[in-house]
Amino acid sequence: MYRSRSITAPTAEPAARPDLPTVADLIVTRLATHTTHVFGVGGANIEDLYDALHRTAHPITGIVAKHEFGAATMADGYFRATGRLGVVAATSGGGAMNLLAGLTESYDSRIPVLALIGQPPLTLEGRGAFQDTSGGPGLLDAERIFAAVTRHCEKVTDPADIAAALDRALTAALQGGPAALLLPKDVQSAPLDVRAPVAAGNGIATPTAGSTAVDAIGSLLEASRGRTVVIAGPEVGRVDARAELLALATALDATVLVTPDAKDAFPNRHSRFGGITGIMGHPHAPDLIAHAQVCLLVGATLPMTARAGLDDALRDCMHVLSVGAEKPYVRTDIHALGPLRASLSALAGDLRARGIAAASATAPGHSGATAGGILDAGADLRHGHADPVRETALPELAVPPATGPGVRYREAVLAIRERLEPGTTVVADAGNTGAAVVHYLPVPEDGRFLIALGMGGMGYAFGAGVGAALGRGRRSVVIAGDGAYFMHGHEVHTAVEYHVPVTFVVFNNNAHAMCVTREQLYYSGEYTYNRFGQARIGAAMAAMFPQLPVFTASTLEEFERALDETRTTSGPAFIELRCDPDEIPPFAPFLKELSA
Repeated sequence: MYRSRSITAPTAEPAARPDLPTVADLIVTRLATHTTHVFGVGGANIEDLYDALHRTAHPITGIVAKHEFGAATMADGYFRATGRLGVVAATSGGGAMNLLAGLTESYDSRIPVLALIGQPPLTLEGRGAFQDTSGGPGLLDAERIFAAVTRHCEKVTDPADIAAALDRALTAALQGGPAALLLPKDVQSAPLDVRAPVAAGNGIATPTAGSTAVDAIGSLLEASRGRTVVIAGPEVGRVDARAELLALATALDATVLVTPDAKDAFPNRHSRFGGITGIMGHPHAPDLIAHAQVCLLVGATLPMTARAGLDDALRDCMHVLSVGAEKPYVRTDIHALGPLRASLSALAGDLRARGIAAASATAPGHSGATAGGILDAGADLRHGHADPVRETALPELAVPPATGPGVRYREAVLAIRERLEPGTTVVADAGNTGAAVVHYLPVPEDGRFLIALGMGGMGYAFGAGVGAALGRGRRSVVIAGDGAYFMHGHEVHTAVEYHVPVTFVVFNNNAHAMCVTREQLYYSGEYTYNRFGQARIGAAMAAMFPQLPVFTASTLEEFERALDETRTTSGPAFIELRCDPDEIPPFAPFLKELSA
């Protein structure tokens, strides 16, 4: 009988506890001030870290994934869902190399992740050590390799240097992006002076605010109340500036659009929510921007996936302004570099002050609203008032009808939408399935939305959903295609092992369907490399994990029944949904090609 493991930190003493704290003990103590979980895959040259996790008295838990990519995405998803540092651990050699793809996603998406990478003992470097990547003659150089995919990479060769090395790595990661520490096995196990420093600063470092730029933006926004469109990007979620964004949008009487990887930056059912930009976005977004007096980019750099179809509209807009840690890829009249939450609070506070002053001049003693009926969103949030809810549906991309077998994307996503509980984290994977989820599925109240658009790596959602659920203590719903499942879907085993509350929904069309569509639209369509023989994924899951609730659905009614039956499970659940490999998703480049 398979038994799920508890995810509470163990308290039993190990059989052979070191007489003195080790470097690994210090690392775990420091990590406990930043995170609650360490995700990884074990191995000879990282086992001292896991041994320290086992014996620590701190509330921090080690999780073993099935693959280092999965562990890296767990750490990435953990941060995106919680705002706390993601930590991943791997052994040397192939285990270390397996981290690379996951770290590139964190790098491109500016996600704070600390990678702790075991290395062979220093005493064996250059002497035939197994998995030697010390950079000697004829050897790979791990430090150079990981330096290319991290903000900071350092190899610790003296146990006395560990505290300072941790400081440097944590500082780099918390500024936005992964950092790596290469830890030789004999360094990890070395006794440590108990007087070594432990405490360090906590929180994400941010650049100094540019007050002049913020003041200039504030003046333009004051003159454009009611004629401003905001585009919110993923930085809003990274620094949790959601409340500040809502307050500013209310003060501006603005419509808020979000980029595909920032769906949870603004309440999707709020009356001010205007939809999504980019290749999976809503078709009215360009008109909203083109006819606005000001387009304000909030933590949005607008790479191609987020700005497709917007270039002409941004040129037509009178003023394009920006606040955030990075300059956008489009032209801006003013960019205010600085901590996003502080900048948004300053702008909203200034606008409210000016509005109240104007209202007071015409109506002495008036309180509770600013000029023009603009509410004090800050007060509204403080007193827990309900947000005004959008009453009309957003315009959708028009997709051609599908005639193949199975359930349609839109029908399936709407069925999921009707059953999402408040606080749920939705994690979407790459491909046609991801496009449908981005376009059709609103983020539930107090929920989170995760998607990997930095590198777009298939299979990201399975690990990220586990990490998000463990971090938030709330259910994750992972929505992915069968291609993504076959890459990294066996992180389902990790969810079963630790009884993690994740519902995995796999759209199975027995194809890499986005590649099938590309073969048909951009090439002859007379051949295919991307259609596969039938795979019964649900049956396979049920056979592997008899205690896992598993459902296979071929009709909408079967799918709705499966969703209903999995709502009450406390741990993981798995649903296979059969669908059509030839269905065209709500993906603007495909639809443009079809209409050409």
